[in-house]
Amino acid sequence: MLGSFRGAARVLTAAAALTSLAGCASTLPSFSGGGSAPEPGPAPMAAAPPSSIRPDEIVGRWGMAAYHRPEDRARTEAAARGQCKLPFVINRSSTGVSMLGHDSPQVQDMLLKAGPDGKTYVGPSPAAPDADDREVVSFDGRVLIMKWVDPEVAGRYGTMILVRCGAEGTTARAPRPAPAAR
Repeated sequence: MLGSFRGAARVLTAAAALTSLAGCASTLPSFSGGGSAPEPGPAPMAAAPPSSIRPDEIVGRWGMAAYHRPEDRARTEAAARGQCKLPFVINRSSTGVSMLGHDSPQVQDMLLKAGPDGKTYVGPSPAAPDADDREVVSFDGRVLIMKWVDPEVAGRYGTMILVRCGAEGTTARAPRPAPAAR
């Protein structure tokens, strides 16, 4: 009888040890797979490159118009110049600029951000490009051309041309030299 008691005690002790090890199994490395190294975790996100346009460069009053067909661009730019009596206003905010988004009469804080594709975007979230963003097609200091990233929004609003309101002869933005290679 004593032998069967010792045998039962050994089985219970082994079962208790296995049960306590089972709780740790999720933190132990896997030894199946032929001794290969554990799979790497997700790569750390690199900091987004800075936008090629600073917020202060687009703050101001703008005449605005939009077009859907590229052949209408010159006519639309001329029409935008005539809209300064009812300007589209871009103000400075603590995070970038404040301006109207789409489908809302409320002014929103927007960020100027560079996307992984090297393009500049204006939008409310830090991700670029995001569905609520506008891509900066061109900017020379006097004329800012942007198109919506979301195809549905772009279909409704077209490509925006903003022409800076102000005295004639305001100088255009000088092109910036490319950043130095590191």
